[in-house]
Amino acid sequence: MELIWFVVFTLLLAGYFALEGFDLGVGLLMPVIGRTQETRDRMVAAMAPFVLANEVWLVAVAGALFGVYPSLEGEVLFGLYPMVVAMLLSWVVRDAGLWFRRRIDGAGWRRFWDLMIMLGSLGLSFGWGVTLYAVATGFGSSLLHPIGLLLGVVVTLLFAWHGWTFLGWRAPETAGITRSGRALALSGLAAAVPVLAVLAACLPYLLDHSAPSSTLGVMGLMILPFAPVMVGAQVWVWRVFRPGRGAVPAPSFF
Repeated sequence: MELIWFVVFTLLLAGYFALEGFDLGVGLLMPVIGRTQETRDRMVAAMAPFVLANEVWLVAVAGALFGVYPSLEGEVLFGLYPMVVAMLLSWVVRDAGLWFRRRIDGAGWRRFWDLMIMLGSLGLSFGWGVTLYAVATGFGSSLLHPIGLLLGVVVTLLFAWHGWTFLGWRAPETAGITRSGRALALSGLAAAVPVLAVLAACLPYLLDHSAPSSTLGVMGLMILPFAPVMVGAQVWVWRVFRPGRGAVPAPSFF
């Protein structure tokens, strides 16, 4: 049972990196590709239908972490407290940028919130890399360790590449390239590689810190009915908003 839940947790976190990674990547690329307000509007419109569905994976990751590995809750929240706070603030800032950028029709207003989207995406991307290194070292290393900072840069670059590939698939006129669904899947897999590598290295540690089998069995009964709903909703979003359904319009809400 412990091994099954380890696989489930790994798939959830890797799925978050592969899906939310392109949203964050698009945000990272806004000052690079989004030279005009119209281009930035179309970049946001390209990812907007996927944002909420992708963030559900993070909620599932948090639930699985505290349910499957309750003894790690203290280590994550207290050992990584500054990073957890910084990433939560980045998440709030990024989402606030998506929600507020079109609430007022003004160039300065939109530029400000576009900057918030970029900074929030950067904070989350870089923070995930640093967090993964902390997990790999058993929460015993400094958050400013050079290797951890380097991993933060690597994850940021992988997300940016994934976002660029996504734009080439969903809105090629903004990225200046055309990419296939296969290329997008490849960049998503690349974005998830750090997660897969770190969790594979931590397998013995995580198995030792799993909840009792009885608890894991109850969690399975509680969560299993909702898994098809989450996967089905994700499939529906991708089918509805896949390329070929018309040009990407300027966002009407985000």
